[in-house]
Amino acid sequence: MTLLEVDPALREESAPRTYEVRTFGCQMNVHDSERLSGSLEAAGYVRSTDGDADIVVINTCAVRENADNKLYGTLGHLADAKRHHAGMQIAVGGCLAQKDKNVILEKAPWVDVVFGTHNMGSLPTLLERARHNGEAQLEILESLEVFPSTLPSRRESTHSGWVSISVGCNNTCTFCIVPSLRGKEKDRRPGDILAEIEALVADGAIEVTLLGQNVNSYGVEFGDRLAFGKLLRAAGQIEGLERIRFTSPHPAAFTDDVIDAMAETPSVMPQLHMPLQSGSDRMLKAMRRSYRSERFLGILDRVRERIPHAAISTDIIVGFPGETEEDFADTLRVVEQARFASAFTFQYSIRPGTPAATMPDQLPKAVVQERYERLIALQERISGEEAQKLVGSPIEVLVATGEGRRDEETRRMSGRAEDNRLVHFDVPEGSAVPRPGDVVSVVVTRATPHFLIAAPEGAALPIRRTRAGDAWDRAEAESCAVPTHAPTTGRAVHLGLPGLRPPV
Repeated sequence: MTLLEVDPALREESAPRTYEVRTFGCQMNVHDSERLSGSLEAAGYVRSTDGDADIVVINTCAVRENADNKLYGTLGHLADAKRHHAGMQIAVGGCLAQKDKNVILEKAPWVDVVFGTHNMGSLPTLLERARHNGEAQLEILESLEVFPSTLPSRRESTHSGWVSISVGCNNTCTFCIVPSLRGKEKDRRPGDILAEIEALVADGAIEVTLLGQNVNSYGVEFGDRLAFGKLLRAAGQIEGLERIRFTSPHPAAFTDDVIDAMAETPSVMPQLHMPLQSGSDRMLKAMRRSYRSERFLGILDRVRERIPHAAISTDIIVGFPGETEEDFADTLRVVEQARFASAFTFQYSIRPGTPAATMPDQLPKAVVQERYERLIALQERISGEEAQKLVGSPIEVLVATGEGRRDEETRRMSGRAEDNRLVHFDVPEGSAVPRPGDVVSVVVTRATPHFLIAAPEGAALPIRRTRAGDAWDRAEAESCAVPTHAPTTGRAVHLGLPGLRPPV
């Protein structure tokens, strides 16, 4: 039998199986998904490029009200796809899997693997076991198996990377289910974190974001309450690392040594995400948030004293059980004083398993919605006013892909300023075109609450070519086997740039 005569079924069996990872949730979920992808590729799986993967992995979130609906709606669509795709497997992991355990298999028996937040590295083994045994595999561990950052990774960006410094949380916020799903805080050793950052930089990254449920409480496990500030300073010494970010700190543990480290370490970006949750001291107490509005505003004052151009963002919950109109007015007052560059605002929703779920005085949906709309209107105004102050200012933008929906038709590209604001910038006709990972110098020409528009001062776009841009070129060449960009002078070649982007 010649190669051409091989049974098609055998040919299909010998081909690498393809995978797709779908991520629902926060930055920690995104980081975990990169580790899931890396583990699958280390086991011989290949990322799907045609939307018809042999394995679909859903990495879930359990924080939002519609998390369950989103998961089971997706699984319903996949059930039909599985009927028409021989050998297809579906895996569900993450926070919702950790919470619901065997409920997923009861509601969606066509799922092949369910795994939790503590055993992500087991996914390839569980998939193979399910395939071999012909039955679903459920493995939910109650404690961390291996630290996620020790697993292989397939990064979504060549110029930036996530670095987890801790997992879990020691706080007991009454609205939050995360501690019960990810466990008590577990800190990585500083040397391991710095080694991972150095490896990312060696691979071409020039930006890292340090992750933790409460990053600034880092060090509590090994008895050093100043460890986070020290870690920022140490990371700032890594040659080639240009931008350091972190998320999310907790106001109760945010100390002046961290502010000093931010101000005195040039590569730590002038950006801070500081969750407020409520401006009412009464609501903060009910939420078990161990700070009050005065302390919160004092932190912002001290940050701005040391870093005047810092952009500060926040999280706010509207309609927590028992919230009165007076409580909500306190939130509006604090938001007005805080002058946040942006805010992630949420309508409170019951999360079974949290103390707040059984509290009396749950608010009617109509009341919560009306307050939410007032808060949105206030924050939109403030965001616009704060952004307007930047018009005419020079900024440096780290070029990215997928940030601007209309970039192709407007001859614009997009990226992030040092303060993490989204920037769309013009590329003049005949100018060289930067690569993702390169840095451009532009001037803000227009501001909106959600993004800035910028342009070069002259006829050509000033571009600083970086190692990250070189890494992007290498990645494109490996995937396409064709040149992706013209040299720094002359006409650009747009091969390899994605045509589909999320809305601005």
